[in-house]
Amino acid sequence: MTMSTAPTLKAATRHAPSPDNTFVHHASTTPSVVDRAVAGLATVLARHSITALRISLGLVFLGFGVLKFFPGMSPAAELAERTIGTLTFGLVGPTAALLLTAIMETVIGLTLVTGLFLRTGLVILAGALVGIMSPLALFYGELFPAGGPTLTAQYVLKDIVLACAGAVIGAAALGARLRLPE
Repeated sequence: MTMSTAPTLKAATRHAPSPDNTFVHHASTTPSVVDRAVAGLATVLARHSITALRISLGLVFLGFGVLKFFPGMSPAAELAERTIGTLTFGLVGPTAALLLTAIMETVIGLTLVTGLFLRTGLVILAGALVGIMSPLALFYGELFPAGGPTLTAQYVLKDIVLACAGAVIGAAALGARLRLPE
């Protein structure tokens, strides 16, 4: 390699191994194709990911909520009936509990999908998540027998992801923003 080609090679190489096999960053005057692609992807994600999360969470709630309006269609119907019955000390019967759950989940879903009355939907979601996660405390022995979590327990545990998604959407609705590094 001659002296005239070394600077060109060095400028084009973003990371080059040093003699002791550690990587040394060499400044480049132009970003690489990968750097530009990553920056473009980061921009798209910062701009649209929370909206996509809001709509997809809304579709999940809308789908599960609508199923509860039709007898025998929701695999969570019995759990919802028992949970609300237990939480209300039997004051709300199974039919009313299922109807209440169906209405709440449908309203949550509609607010998330459309973005209309979003803060109201998020408040309802926060309350609903208390009920959704309650079986973990109310029916722990049934959900986690000696052999490990039942299918119902796994169904309830996956709702932790829904709660976290709701927290991200809530943060955005209250003004938090994703920012790209400067």
